Amino acid sequence: MTSSPTRVRPEPRASGPGRTRARLLTPGLAVASLVVVALLLVSLATGEYSILTGDAGRELFLGVRVPRTIALILSGAAMSMSGIIMQLVTQNRFAEPTTTGTTEWAGLGLLTVMAIAPGASVHTRMVGAVVAAFVGTMLFFLLLSRLSLRSSLLVPIVGMMLGSVVSAISTFVALETNMLQSLGIWFQGSFTSVYTGQYEILWIVAGVVVAVVLLADRLTAVGLGEDIATSLGLNYRLTVLAATGLVAIATGVVAVVVGSLPFLGLVVPNIVSMLRGDDLRSNLPWVGVCGIGLVTACDLIARTAISPFEIPVAVVLGVLGAAVFLGLVLLRTRRG
Repeated sequence: MTSSPTRVRPEPRASGPGRTRARLLTPGLAVASLVVVALLLVSLATGEYSILTGDAGRELFLGVRVPRTIALILSGAAMSMSGIIMQLVTQNRFAEPTTTGTTEWAGLGLLTVMAIAPGASVHTRMVGAVVAAFVGTMLFFLLLSRLSLRSSLLVPIVGMMLGSVVSAISTFVALETNMLQSLGIWFQGSFTSVYTGQYEILWIVAGVVVAVVLLADRLTAVGLGEDIATSLGLNYRLTVLAATGLVAIATGVVAVVVGSLPFLGLVVPNIVSMLRGDDLRSNLPWVGVCGIGLVTACDLIARTAISPFEIPVAVVLGVLGAAVFLGLVLLRTRRG
């Protein structure tokens, strides 16, 4: 009698037709979500004025703290996912709206609208910021296609150089139109101006988050390169345009309402990838949750560090993001 050969059970794969996907809802994600919810509750309860003082407290809670917390959720998730989109399209770990000049282009578009039409509505300013961000990002991609980049570090260097040029143009226009102070206020990255009547436009970025989730598989294919994406039957250029549009919308809307949130799209996706690998679909919930948690934690630090005053959340994010960016550079250098 001969024994039958032992069969080895194949490992499940993350994506593809007929393959087992990695689970989206895991105990770890549930714990992380509970931690973020706790941070959001602390954010609702943090402030110099009591929310327990009758009608005035209720009005303060509903008119200021609830909108601020909603803005933390929407901007944190949207900008984190914008970072992972940029990294897939450029196939570079260091790409995100801050390091590719997208944020500076959004600022130039916003400033241009305000210079032409000082009484423009929030929606009009948003359109100007989104259009400029889209044009600037496509210009960045065009510039990359014309350059021979031998190091992954050259991508953020090119992006920050382009962003610096755009920022200089914005400063010149602001000086000529006596709007330099307004330019500084817009891009200090603070949630102090978020209240009822001024934050509702941020709900647009919720659509960006949903669109990223729906396009996760296509974006993963884009991250493999044009040749592989095309061989899989994907319209590469159209998908890149769609991805750029999503990044431009998120960056433009957040720039109009909150300002610049530096390095958020760099820190969160890289940390998630280092801990969980590169399965985009299963990483997206983690990127969203961690982005919300990071923005909320930095906002709490900004509100309590020099209480009763408040420092811009962009300062805290900038310090943390710069440290993580240098760490990633050193790690990449050690690995050759």
